[in-house]
Amino acid sequence: MQKEVTVKTALDHGLNAAEFESIKKHLGRVPNLVELGIFSAMWSEHCSYKSSRVHLRRFPTEGPQVVQGPGENAGVVDIGNGLTAVFKMESHNHPSFIEPVQGAATGVGGILRDVFTMGARPIASFDCLRFGHQDHEKTRFLVGGVVKGISMYGNCIGVPTVGGSTRFHECYNGNILVNVMTVGIARRDALFFGKASGLGNKIIYIGSKTGRDGIHGAVMASDTFGEESESKRPTVQVGDPFTEKLLLEACLEIFRENIVEGIQDMGAAGLTSSSFEMASRGNSGITMHLDKVPMREEGMTPYEIMLSESQERMLLVAKPENEQKILDILRKWDLEAATIGQVEDHGHVKLLFHGELAADMPVDACVDTAPKYERPMQRPAYLEKTAAFDTASVPAPASLNEAFFKLVGSLNLNGKRWITEQYDTMIGLGSVFGPGHDAAVIRVMGTNSALAVSSGCNERYCYLDPYVGGMIALAECARNVACTGAKPLASTDCLNFGSPMNPEIMWQFSQSVDGIAEACRKLDVPVVGGNVSLYNQTGEVAIYPTPMIGVVGLLDDATLAVPSFFQSEGDAVLLLGDTLNEIGGSEYLKTIHGHDAGKPPALDLTKERNLINALMELARKRLVKSAHDCSEGGLAIALAECALDKKVGCEVDIQTALRPDVALFSESQSRAVLSVAPQNLKAALAVIAAHKVPCAEIGKTAKAFAVKVNGKAALTADIADIVKTHGESFEKTLFPQ
Repeated sequence: MQKEVTVKTALDHGLNAAEFESIKKHLGRVPNLVELGIFSAMWSEHCSYKSSRVHLRRFPTEGPQVVQGPGENAGVVDIGNGLTAVFKMESHNHPSFIEPVQGAATGVGGILRDVFTMGARPIASFDCLRFGHQDHEKTRFLVGGVVKGISMYGNCIGVPTVGGSTRFHECYNGNILVNVMTVGIARRDALFFGKASGLGNKIIYIGSKTGRDGIHGAVMASDTFGEESESKRPTVQVGDPFTEKLLLEACLEIFRENIVEGIQDMGAAGLTSSSFEMASRGNSGITMHLDKVPMREEGMTPYEIMLSESQERMLLVAKPENEQKILDILRKWDLEAATIGQVEDHGHVKLLFHGELAADMPVDACVDTAPKYERPMQRPAYLEKTAAFDTASVPAPASLNEAFFKLVGSLNLNGKRWITEQYDTMIGLGSVFGPGHDAAVIRVMGTNSALAVSSGCNERYCYLDPYVGGMIALAECARNVACTGAKPLASTDCLNFGSPMNPEIMWQFSQSVDGIAEACRKLDVPVVGGNVSLYNQTGEVAIYPTPMIGVVGLLDDATLAVPSFFQSEGDAVLLLGDTLNEIGGSEYLKTIHGHDAGKPPALDLTKERNLINALMELARKRLVKSAHDCSEGGLAIALAECALDKKVGCEVDIQTALRPDVALFSESQSRAVLSVAPQNLKAALAVIAAHKVPCAEIGKTAKAFAVKVNGKAALTADIADIVKTHGESFEKTLFPQ
């Protein structure tokens, strides 16, 4: 603690020289080591959003359905019956690359705490994963470890993992993405917030003891990787899902007693972020006695206590008269609990250690006046080449059937059963639709309603056009939700990009934000929370821009939920939307021809909104038997996926002016494949026409799988072969015996 703090010390903590000078001005003196460590965490990219805040304010965040927007532990929307949906998405990318099991596990634990901190019981989780090329030396190790970590934590705590998105691309060879999302349910009149207010109220530490794991985790997550990345293992936290389960149940019991004034998860930067952020939201100050913090290691210093990111810990604020009752409840659940301080009105966080002042820092200096940068931006030079790529020059495949099966078995399109079978997808008895459907559907217990949730992003679209890619990421999630019949309500995001010091990366970021914002406005799906993860690169090699999106929708009647799969033979098969010559950025162009090039498909948000409204009305009137988004892989893959569950195929004939391979594998947006019982066809077509959605009756469901283009056979396959290729290729590719 007595070490002399210099500009070199600041640089070693991830700060720059100008920021060190700013810290000295805020304090009126040179900070001590504890104070410098706190500033380095709170001013890190991970905690302060210093390079992204100027852009994030362009997101639409309000609407009649929004109860709580960005700025709290999680976003909240009204779902009727006096209830709310509480949800958020977070990243744990760097820790998962360094130590995949614990990195992924603690990512799940952290997002669960963000949700139940608000007073919600988590009902479902989602994994959004990105890995490198299948032949990269670390890919198999990282896939196995990440899936093990997610399954271990989620299964043990009893929250089903019911959906998500897993894709592979060589841009993630040196920096994988592990984004996790959780949705919970809370009463609207029983929400809790992360603020410290009320002079004299007690600050209570609850959960696990504090150790030395995770120190500098937030700072590590705000830097690029290099050859020394493996040495950063000590900055990865260690999770204990059984303790988290106790913490969850204890918190919910305390909430039922209505004896909490504020509560905050100790996530990134641990006790530092929770105390400063709560004081900031409460316009207050805090005095804490760090020697009263429960510790599991001998000789811990104030620096270590404040910067530890040990898991399963929370900070709680309560009135003095409720202090003992809270401590009693926590001890009943066999959890650590200690009163470590109180709320003050001095506007500082003052830290005492065995009676001596260890730090004295103004709250606003650490939170509200953290650096905010408008980084230089420049359109990437590579776009001149990729946009000029002539997709018409791509030769037609010698065999459409061969190309079709290669796509069905490709890592981005094949089934992820090897992953999902390691997850408990049914615990809690709320799952209506789980993995494999366009969106997961989860019952809201005690009501007739259900939530529909979809998450994902196509990084290739975002690389080729970040604005359009951002729009499509939001629109596709909303479309997937609507395919189940649900009304999209709101979104959360996890914006994964490379170094903000690179003007081209910041241009990608800004364009993606604008694309997402535009789609949110046109589709009435405001952003209610999220996360920014920058510095996702190794050396000079950055990931493709990957703005992961999660959309939550509402079904007033869970029995209206529309499955993604054909249900029976003899139903009419409809293709909604227009198929255009749009193979730029497609799976077909990449997998069959080896190109990441061209322009991604265009997106007309008016057409998208019309499609979403049509899908919701068709479900509400029970006019469709199945509905499936038609996007990645094109119409051919959508039809194949419709056949997977019930082993019901189709006999269709596509009338088009396009080349057969383009007609089958184009990834034009705002499309869906429906199956409709013959007696409902007329009524369904009337609804579709009323919403001005293009529609073609292309055939019927059948035992066979046969696709013609302009009357000529294009694809013929045994459904059993489709199911086998789709279901077994993932494991055979990555984990061959």
